[in-house]
Amino acid sequence: MGFSGELWDGITDIYDAILAHPFLTGLTDGSLPGEAFDFYLAQDALYLRDYARALAVVATRAPSAAETEMFARHAAEAIAVERELHRSLLGELGVEATGSTPAPANLAYTSYLLSVCALGSYAEGVGAVLPCYWIYWEVGKELLRRGSPDPRYRRWIATYGGEEFAATVREVLAVTDAIGVCLSEEERKRVTSCFRATSRYEWMFWDMGYRMETWPAFTGG
Repeated sequence: MGFSGELWDGITDIYDAILAHPFLTGLTDGSLPGEAFDFYLAQDALYLRDYARALAVVATRAPSAAETEMFARHAAEAIAVERELHRSLLGELGVEATGSTPAPANLAYTSYLLSVCALGSYAEGVGAVLPCYWIYWEVGKELLRRGSPDPRYRRWIATYGGEEFAATVREVLAVTDAIGVCLSEEERKRVTSCFRATSRYEWMFWDMGYRMETWPAFTGG
């Protein structure tokens, strides 16, 4: 088992909780309220801006030209491919993401992600960005197996359960396993901590969408 396998074994409890979340079960049985899906898509469009920035930072710190090219390409794809999906779905639903405010969980996730990628090691950055790749792929495959009665939800599921996205994830998993061979025990612990933290944020992101999380209102100074 490579380093990526060790990382995944450390988050099986989180992944099980993700699959059991009513946001995802609602995608497959059609019970997810449309307004919750709208909210999630708008927040995800905002998230992708900072996720692409995080990938770009990881690219600048990569030790080889091949890894730099890969993460830079993925940063561009995160904007081009997924934004097109959001644009079509948000357009159908009559929702405009531009100008939306990141929800608390969204801002916390992206702030942590950018901090690790900028201030941590290259390996920590890879560990931090990996869950967004990998968990979405695993979720996409499982939801594709389950199916959905809603055509909009089926389109979203097909994006992440398809082979094109799978090839992208496999590239990052190969890099992760190569990194793991060279890490000290202490470094492996730090990468594992980053991977588990952003995996938790993945659960929080879907929970944010389901609850349509907003900021508390305060009065006064």
